[in-house]
Amino acid sequence: MRTHADLSAREARWLAIGAQGLGSDRPGPVGTRSSSGRLRRLLDQLGALQLDAVNVLDRTQFLVPFSRIGRYDRTSLLGLTGPGGTAFEYWGHAASLQPTALYPLFRWRMDEWRHHAAAGSKAHLRRREWRETHAEYLTAVLSDVAERGPLAASQLADPRRRAGEWWDRRSDGRRALELLFADGTLAAWRNPNFERVYDLTERVIPAEILALPTPDEKDAQRALIDRAAQALGVATEQDLRDYFRLGPDDSRLAIESLVEAGVLMPVEVPGWARLAYLHRDARRPRRVSARALLAPFDPLVWERSRTLRLFDFHYRIEIYTPADKRQHGYYVLPFLLGDLLVARLDLKADRQAGRLLVHAVHLESHAPSDVMDAMSEELQALAGWLGLPEVVMPSKPLRRSSD
Repeated sequence: MRTHADLSAREARWLAIGAQGLGSDRPGPVGTRSSSGRLRRLLDQLGALQLDAVNVLDRTQFLVPFSRIGRYDRTSLLGLTGPGGTAFEYWGHAASLQPTALYPLFRWRMDEWRHHAAAGSKAHLRRREWRETHAEYLTAVLSDVAERGPLAASQLADPRRRAGEWWDRRSDGRRALELLFADGTLAAWRNPNFERVYDLTERVIPAEILALPTPDEKDAQRALIDRAAQALGVATEQDLRDYFRLGPDDSRLAIESLVEAGVLMPVEVPGWARLAYLHRDARRPRRVSARALLAPFDPLVWERSRTLRLFDFHYRIEIYTPADKRQHGYYVLPFLLGDLLVARLDLKADRQAGRLLVHAVHLESHAPSDVMDAMSEELQALAGWLGLPEVVMPSKPLRRSSD
């Protein structure tokens, strides 16, 4: 019979915050070379850094490192990817960056894309039909990249652009490139305009990584759950599965295997309806002194049910919500102070006027009396890094009433 350890709710928060690199003061600003080293270490710790095109304030992939290491040279993040890079883009947690060392762990997913075999989903069946219908064009696109690469979709010799409404304008060239990227034939990285640039995988992923043996699918999924557990601190099966977007059956088998091997320990947390798991290498922080604005797709909060369990904080991004129905704003960032989420800030970078606009501040009922001072310091630091000389605050914050 398996025995379960117990964690308090506060211990669970501390483990989660510490595992995400948010539990202590951030280091001072550094140059390009030091930025690259810090970013590599951070990506190794997180395992995945989600990419997002929304640039209301700054893109998620840039904000997440700032919340953990402070001011850094953003060109260093772009420099991690591309030919010979220490990071690669793929479908990890959605579109995300992963350490290149993890590349072999995703070959099973690339194989699924190649054969469109993911549980017989309708999307995969549509892609199979498109691949079969456009087989000659796919070959031509691959030849174009092989001869002229690296190329963005707009640079293809025959991009086959489509007319129509914005949601139906994706060119056949982009579709072809994305299929070849998903099945591992091509690799890709982002240029400064967030446009994917594609090239043959053997010209992008280091040769020593490509030479590594391909693990069995179940072994690869077990390794991904292992990495997720390290990055999360303490997590339920749903949390672990979501980190690299694994299927429920696959994640359940992987967790059972890791528990049997003593890598994961089942734990119970008060208020959590489901059993959680603690990695055997988890570090239990002696203190947590976090202070950070978290991007909407920060890995500490990207699984919203986990955010509610950990912090009693119901968080939704409202970009796609009609303006008159939004509760907190368009682009809202939670504010982490100590070991609690204490506020939400609706932020926008007015780059033309050089201002960081704080459209609204919503305080939680448990926010401490000095929260505005801490928030002001954080906003000033963020504005300075973004090159915005002025921070424009709302007339007054709104505080949530006690439940």
